Amino acid sequence: MAPQSIKVNSIWILTPVFGALLFVVLYIIAADSYPGGSQADKNSVGFSWINNYWCNLLNDNAVNGQHNPAKPVAMAGMLVLCVTLSFFWYIFPQYIRLRSMLARTTQICGILAMATAFLLYTHFNHDFIINLASIFGLVATVGIFVGLHKVRWYWLFAFGWLNIFLVGLNNYLYNTNGMIVYLPLVQKISFASFLLWFCCIDINLYRKSFVQTARV
Repeated sequence: MAPQSIKVNSIWILTPVFGALLFVVLYIIAADSYPGGSQADKNSVGFSWINNYWCNLLNDNAVNGQHNPAKPVAMAGMLVLCVTLSFFWYIFPQYIRLRSMLARTTQICGILAMATAFLLYTHFNHDFIINLASIFGLVATVGIFVGLHKVRWYWLFAFGWLNIFLVGLNNYLYNTNGMIVYLPLVQKISFASFLLWFCCIDINLYRKSFVQTARV
């Protein structure tokens, strides 16, 4: 089989990477459409990358009280992210060949985490949705760590622990008096780090699939 046809047949594995890139584009467009207002200044103009949260883009009204035209684009970005990361959670255990029970648990909890996160569109309690999605995500992430260790992708294993540290830092800032002012920026750094981690893993899955197909 020619290498070119192998790449064509395997390219679908990179769906999460393409989804993450599209999400970033939609995020930037949504941020550019945001009227204004943040936790630091309700009367500020535009989206502040230091003081605004991603969730501000998903609200009907901006923090300054104006109608939020960024919401439809932000919703589209969230939908793309949830769908493509659900795809990642589904394929990762298969290509790493985790044991049956762990593979199924990783798939189910990962997809449930994405489905729960999508409820941020609704009027359910924000903190409850975040905590529930985090629990599902944490369980699924255990499967990733097991898989990364199994295939000896140790630098991605270490990268994952960096992300766990960032999650802990987010919780610390949120629950410590006077520290929440730093949370929006740390939240964005953490989010970008997680997306990069998923993309790096996905690219390695593509390479792994490419090599295996080339040997057939």
